[in-house]
Amino acid sequence: MRIRFSPSRPGPRPQQRRKALVAVTAATLLATAATACDSNPAATSGTGTDATLALSILGTPNSFDPAQLVEGQQTYVWDSIFDTLLLQDNKGELHPGAARSWSYSSDGRTLTLKLRQGMKFSSGDPVNADAVKATLERIRSTPGQSQLSLAAIDSVEAPDASTVVIKLSHPEASLLGALSTSPGVIGDPKTMGDKSTTLNPVGSGPYTLDPKATVNGSVYVLNRRDDYWNKKAYPFKTVKIRVITDPTASANALKAGETNAGTADVSQLPALKAAGFTITHVQATAGAFLVLADRAGTKLKPLGDLRVRKAINMAFDRQKMVTQVLRGSGKATDQLFNPKGGAYDETLNKAYPYDVAGARKLLAEAGYPNGFSVTMPSLVFTKSFEPLFTQALGDIGIKVTWEPVPAQQTTTAVASGKYPMFLLVEGLASDAIMTRSFYSATGFRNVFRSTDPKLTNLLNQASKELDPAKSAGIYREINEFGVENAWLAPVFYLGTDWATKKGISYLGDGSSTMATIRQFGVTGASRSEG
Repeated sequence: MRIRFSPSRPGPRPQQRRKALVAVTAATLLATAATACDSNPAATSGTGTDATLALSILGTPNSFDPAQLVEGQQTYVWDSIFDTLLLQDNKGELHPGAARSWSYSSDGRTLTLKLRQGMKFSSGDPVNADAVKATLERIRSTPGQSQLSLAAIDSVEAPDASTVVIKLSHPEASLLGALSTSPGVIGDPKTMGDKSTTLNPVGSGPYTLDPKATVNGSVYVLNRRDDYWNKKAYPFKTVKIRVITDPTASANALKAGETNAGTADVSQLPALKAAGFTITHVQATAGAFLVLADRAGTKLKPLGDLRVRKAINMAFDRQKMVTQVLRGSGKATDQLFNPKGGAYDETLNKAYPYDVAGARKLLAEAGYPNGFSVTMPSLVFTKSFEPLFTQALGDIGIKVTWEPVPAQQTTTAVASGKYPMFLLVEGLASDAIMTRSFYSATGFRNVFRSTDPKLTNLLNQASKELDPAKSAGIYREINEFGVENAWLAPVFYLGTDWATKKGISYLGDGSSTMATIRQFGVTGASRSEG
């Protein structure tokens, strides 16, 4: 994005804006709850299976009800308590989880899962097909983040204790990936409907929550189960997860020995390196995307013209924003998908070079030589970037008014259809999930229900294709469609820097965006994904 400001325009100078933004990390932008950590030092000694992981995160788990789980850094907590039917490794590849195998019918409309034998909940009760069926049905029938992921399910059957049969209304290739995240958890049928579950759940995962040492909203202490089937994938005997939303406080906790792993702001990296921490940079964990939602122009007529949407894409000096504002901790992009995923195509980043004069010319050709005005929602995670977007769009003649939206109304405001354009700072997900959310007719981010015959055909192909190698090609075509038709104006990915103390290693590279304790290892220890 262009950082230079016209002297005739009032507003903060570039240096002031950069100072305001450099402290913003992807995780900070995605976190909405603020709470302090406790002051008791964490034990960080130990090697191998006696080690302790003391981790800081920026988001507080809202609930441990399987139907109300929220993904993001909160996943570190609930993914340690619950098993998922499938496991996602650090490369984003799927492996057997609580389901030791799975298979589809020839028409792709029946998924059969075979469960592991001998698994138990922390209460001692067996994990069986009835428990899986009860959890899936609870998630399907309860409004929450996971509900949409299971929308293709018609019914769930449990013909015997170790077999689950899922009947689908239509083939849905994204379902397998979903079953490795929150929609795939297994709750205890006896307790998951109780109020106590929201803070003290019964699960079958590798850890149990220590209720005496846990302070909700502040610190979560997890003790590993010695009888867990996949114990080798979790080398830490104890995991202590603190909620620290301030980047400076997070860095101070690392230096003080209260934590031994956590995300760090770019400004804190030199001091952490000097203190002996290892820094692992992940180039893309979230993205800043301007969604040009009203593609038919029903609410804001100019957006119905492709030339206008292309002009908007040309308004941003993406690389300068990454270099000067994010201090290099990110990546400029013209596309939506994770750069580690199969849908990503580096050549698409040449689609919309920064060109204010060219953008103004396109607007004039579309009949808007003087530009137009638009109102967008001011959301808790977009506020820091709004002046830059206002300036860039203003340079091509588009006047933006930001309408404040309370944090608790963020979801409903975006989904309401009130705003023809809106800015998102969104965590990256798998190609299938990003496609479903932004491009499908019922997608959560496709709020004006835009459709196109070519896209519909590609979406149908993608939903039926179960071969990952073949589906990657289809998702690349969907990506190309989105860029060429300017459904969005992606601007940059935000990177994340992990700081880990000697003896602790961060194993992720951004291929998988799922927050799981399996991303961490003990230096020199062997690992297993199950």
